[in-house]
Amino acid sequence: MSAQLHIDQQDTIVALATATGSAAIGVIRLSGKDAIDIVNEVFHGKDLTKQKSHTLHFGTIRDEGKILDEVLASVFVSPRSYTKENTVELSTHNSPYIIEKIIQLLIRKGARAAKPGEFTLRAFLNGTMDLSQAEAVADLIASNSASSHQVAMQQMRGGFSNRLIGLREELIHFASMIELELDFGEEDVEFANREELANLVHQINQIVHTLIHSFDQGNVIKNGVPVVIAGKPNVGKSTLLNALLEEERAIVSDIAGTTRDTIEDEVNIRGVTFRFMDTAGIRETADVIESKGVERTREKMKQARLIIYLLDPMQDKPEEMSAQLEEVKALDIPYLILVNKEDLLSEEQKDKYAYLNPLFLSAKEGQGVEKLKDELLQKVNLANISNDDVMVTNIRHVEALAKTRESLEKVLVSLDSEMTSDFVAIDIRQALYHLGEITGEVSTDDLLENIFSKFCIGK
Repeated sequence: MSAQLHIDQQDTIVALATATGSAAIGVIRLSGKDAIDIVNEVFHGKDLTKQKSHTLHFGTIRDEGKILDEVLASVFVSPRSYTKENTVELSTHNSPYIIEKIIQLLIRKGARAAKPGEFTLRAFLNGTMDLSQAEAVADLIASNSASSHQVAMQQMRGGFSNRLIGLREELIHFASMIELELDFGEEDVEFANREELANLVHQINQIVHTLIHSFDQGNVIKNGVPVVIAGKPNVGKSTLLNALLEEERAIVSDIAGTTRDTIEDEVNIRGVTFRFMDTAGIRETADVIESKGVERTREKMKQARLIIYLLDPMQDKPEEMSAQLEEVKALDIPYLILVNKEDLLSEEQKDKYAYLNPLFLSAKEGQGVEKLKDELLQKVNLANISNDDVMVTNIRHVEALAKTRESLEKVLVSLDSEMTSDFVAIDIRQALYHLGEITGEVSTDDLLENIFSKFCIGK
């Protein structure tokens, strides 16, 4: 069972559900058993307590006869709402003054200010969604690309949960059979077929293994693909970053060593977010500050998902470029070799670099940038994610899956060693516990507090 936070679910909560700013409409959300009654006290129009669920009503909000605003009241009657509680959403004019006055009025009438994530927390506690789906709500709000949106939607709609629930149900069946054997310990009977259990554990282990390994891709989709732009000083790295961003983000200078630290920014390329990092040029230098920048470049390269290594044919001969690339190849990270200043090269000169299999471009002129984007998408292979792909994007889930796999391995060892039912039962219980941590069948106050406190207020 899920441990509940120390909140009173008898309270009716209220919060602004939309961002403040220059938008035309603001939405104030209330949830709780008294939500409709509280709004009805200050709403002048139809009697909201007599209206059907999922209906919309025009009226005014009044404080002691004074009209605060004309609003639309959306009524959701329990259990047909996001939280499974009575819910009202008031669409008001998006004036900070009006919104503050209405919320203060609703609090005076009996509501209280909602905590961060409390609406979704109530949805979880009331069984509308499991914990992994609730976490996907936050991911959906934060999604900034087609791929991250797609993965978050798939998880919020239960794709990940359904996979885990199926595994857990099969394990629970065997666990119950093992537990039954313990009740008949003196009679030496077996209700659980050991061979079938071993086969099931192997199958589950394979699925868990696949889910764990999907995190590399899932995390990149969620947070963006980290791409380091590296190369010697003054080869055009900052110019290339500006060309990709289509703005003057990095300072461009003919003076070598201008970039002393990493500069980061994001670009959405056909539904995939890339986090580009312009770095200090790699060279031996006596300048203390520049040498620290070079060291940071090397650290960033180790952490990258992809490295763009930019070469300048005006600085180095083709045979000298191979030596530069040895450090990149040694990292065993996917990389693209770019030869800059294509506009200054003849076809004959280009042929001299063919052995490097590079992509030619002119960062200054923007020539070849679109082709570079195509190459980036091919390298990371994230542009065509299937709706059926189940991916792990949360480090908490990965850790729980790793512990699940560890417990399942112990089950197999116990079966191979022909250990007694009580040892097998302990390991199965542990595997079930860790699977339950993901979906929320097993949770603690601290865990829930940590998860939902990161949500925005109003969600």
